Amino acid sequence: MMDIALLSLFAFAAGLIDAAVGGGGLIQIPALFNVLPTAQPAALLGSNKLASVCGTSFAARSFIRKVKLDWGLIVPAALSAFVMSFFGAATVSLVPASVMRPMVLVMIVLMAVYTFCKKDFGTLHKPTAIGRREQCLAVLIGGAIGFYDGLFGPGTGSFLIFLFIRFFALDFLHASASAKLVNIATNLAALVFFIPSGNVLWAIALPMAVFNILGALTGTWLAIRKGAGFVRGLFLVLLCVLIAKLSWDLLVA
Repeated sequence: MMDIALLSLFAFAAGLIDAAVGGGGLIQIPALFNVLPTAQPAALLGSNKLASVCGTSFAARSFIRKVKLDWGLIVPAALSAFVMSFFGAATVSLVPASVMRPMVLVMIVLMAVYTFCKKDFGTLHKPTAIGRREQCLAVLIGGAIGFYDGLFGPGTGSFLIFLFIRFFALDFLHASASAKLVNIATNLAALVFFIPSGNVLWAIALPMAVFNILGALTGTWLAIRKGAGFVRGLFLVLLCVLIAKLSWDLLVA
């Protein structure tokens, strides 16, 4: 019961952060591995995905009610992400984490510098008209991020938010809302593998899912209430945490 209570607390925090800017896995996955050190890694990852997809779904539902989204952009990206996440998972053994970490670290540092230096980045919502070109670009972005999520994972939501702002001129609030729907697709793709193979600890995952949902609802409330500027600040903080974590992983590897 103590383990469940502790993991539920972490799930709430993960849901709150993930709803606003992504990155909930930075909180939830280490918590699972530290609290349940003897459990199989696949079962812990499956439990994380189940809790995450529940929280993300409720966050997306809240955003849909309050924020106008462009489905012509989101649907192609989500479908592409769902399909490509399978290929990422299938090739995970071919690309070791020791190769991925430096590449991802460099990309996240560049994202943080760009966002910090360009003060109006993501603060104005002036979306581009969505035509065939933009839909094709959405498919490419969704596919690339879906593949990455299946292959490695850290920072998936942050990458999506950054790319939606950079290429479609969304603000942070709308980009975060759009990213949630694409994240649902990648999480569902993972669960298609984890659930049939028995890699979900239901007694742990279900309470975590409840608290992840509560955290997600709190996070979306804060994001909608505080606006794009607040989300931008959280985004930069999250990127700094990602940089610190990946740098630490490289040092201790």
